[in-house]
Amino acid sequence: MNKIRNIIFDYGNVIFTIDFQRAQQSFTDLGVKNVAHFFSHKSHDSLFDQFEQGFISSSEFRDGIRKVTGINSLSDMEIDQAWNSLLISVPEPNHELLLKTKKKYRTFLLSNNNEIHYNWIMDYLKREHQIDSNANFFEKDYYSHLMKMRKPNPEIFEYVLIENNLNPAETLFIDDSPQHLKTAALLGLNTHLMTSDETLESYLYDSGLLSK
Repeated sequence: MNKIRNIIFDYGNVIFTIDFQRAQQSFTDLGVKNVAHFFSHKSHDSLFDQFEQGFISSSEFRDGIRKVTGINSLSDMEIDQAWNSLLISVPEPNHELLLKTKKKYRTFLLSNNNEIHYNWIMDYLKREHQIDSNANFFEKDYYSHLMKMRKPNPEIFEYVLIENNLNPAETLFIDDSPQHLKTAALLGLNTHLMTSDETLESYLYDSGLLSK
């Protein structure tokens, strides 16, 4: 890891814990059929892609859920609660780890996100951590719905690299989705797949990126 000067972090299940199974159960409870095809970690309905790229509004997303379920009486609150059910929390050491990492590397956040999740997370950060956003932890934080681009499409990686004058060979991308890492690797970035049996803390120290 001696050549690494820049680190791009994914958010979900790298910094912030999420649970796809909770969301699947919530969507099933709403009336979604074949939920594993509709929404999962590896693939999902195009409705989610459009929402994560900011191509549709929160209202249009909710109408899409009503159309999928065939239940027009679903309230905005019911849909939002089901969609937000996969959002858990930031594990205790992660914010401190990000600040420590920022002192040694140029660091960035690159998250596939959407308006409903983004608003929930910003409220959570204020409520539980007394901070307004993730901006303090990175040189810059990027969210797909604000960029009109999403991972794993190459243009979102290229945008971050070019805007910040990053050399891919000196840049590490950490994500929990193999399909995102594949694109990053093709663009010349170093990559690491975060798995369920490791934490951000264990990876940063075990890899030698940080020292105690």
